[in-house]
Amino acid sequence: MHAPYGIFKPSPADAYRVGILIKDTVLDLSFLGPEFAQSSLNQFIALGFDAWESTRLKIAKLISEKNPQLKYYPAKSCILKLPVDIGDYTDFFTSEVHATNLGKMFRPDMPPLTPQFKTMPTAYHGRASSVIVSGTKIKRPSGQILLNNQTSPIYSPTQKLDIEVELGFIIGMGNNLGEPISIKNAHKHIFGVVIVNDWSARDIQRWEYVPLGPFLGKNFGTSISPWVMPMSALKDFWVDADPQDPIPLDYLFENKFKLLDIKLEVLIKSKNMKNYVTISNTNSRYLYWSPNQMVAHHTVNGCNLRTGDLLATGTISGPNADQYGSLIELSWNGKNAIKLNDQESRFFLEDGDSVIIRGRCEKSGMVLELGEVEGTII
Repeated sequence: MHAPYGIFKPSPADAYRVGILIKDTVLDLSFLGPEFAQSSLNQFIALGFDAWESTRLKIAKLISEKNPQLKYYPAKSCILKLPVDIGDYTDFFTSEVHATNLGKMFRPDMPPLTPQFKTMPTAYHGRASSVIVSGTKIKRPSGQILLNNQTSPIYSPTQKLDIEVELGFIIGMGNNLGEPISIKNAHKHIFGVVIVNDWSARDIQRWEYVPLGPFLGKNFGTSISPWVMPMSALKDFWVDADPQDPIPLDYLFENKFKLLDIKLEVLIKSKNMKNYVTISNTNSRYLYWSPNQMVAHHTVNGCNLRTGDLLATGTISGPNADQYGSLIELSWNGKNAIKLNDQESRFFLEDGDSVIIRGRCEKSGMVLELGEVEGTII
């Protein structure tokens, strides 16, 4: 079965429950047990790897038998919410292309990659409280900005509001404090994947990030898709990746180094446009670090992950200019206009702009839709 899990209710008067998305319908799973009659996936995914697999097989059997207990609802009429209760959110920095591009922009007289990038998947802790479900509007943030040729910052709405194309991995079963998760067992702790748009205020971020990293430039909103595709559904969509150089330390080393082959399309529409236009197509196979390595590194010091935690990849950018996963790269920090149509172009987002990021996998005629994440700037 290749279907994502989510939390839905058929109408405003109903209670939220667990369902799976099957084409244009949602299958209600609340009859399977109390862990499926919940307003988040946490209780179910906390049961662990074996429970996920047995549930998948059970649902597939019930569908094939056309069991009369199964209730389907039109997906368009269902009300969706965040699929998990997120206790912690960690945003990694795992794209070599993205890291190199930003290094070239902001440190032109230094090597673009910092020395530690290829020794470990670096990250910072994001703000879990502002992780929001697709469709939630984004209010333009304000903060301190240092204008060009100035020595003191001003307080202003951001003029460089950006997107970041990412994948997010949802932790199912956590680990005890002080007990790292080994690279060999990391896959058993990742329940599934969502599409992430980590909105960014680049001018606020640029002034604040030294020496401690992003803060107000990032924590005002992170959008995720409402459907979680289980990792078991992606088993046919791993591809061999180039060997990492230098070879990672033992706790990060994978004998068969593979990355997910997920195509990610970025679409944008202004308030004056009727239709979206595609501005970028990238792929998660361009990442330098894998999700298993993210989990192993996150816990190597004994840090405990918990059910529902979100681990995001950071911006995913491919090697070509039309494969970049952020506007700051696509416009090269405001130097190159991104054409939307004959009348409009963008360097960064303007009020009224809407952005969609879609994900899908394709292999040998099989197509797996991961859904989309959408947001509009107000």
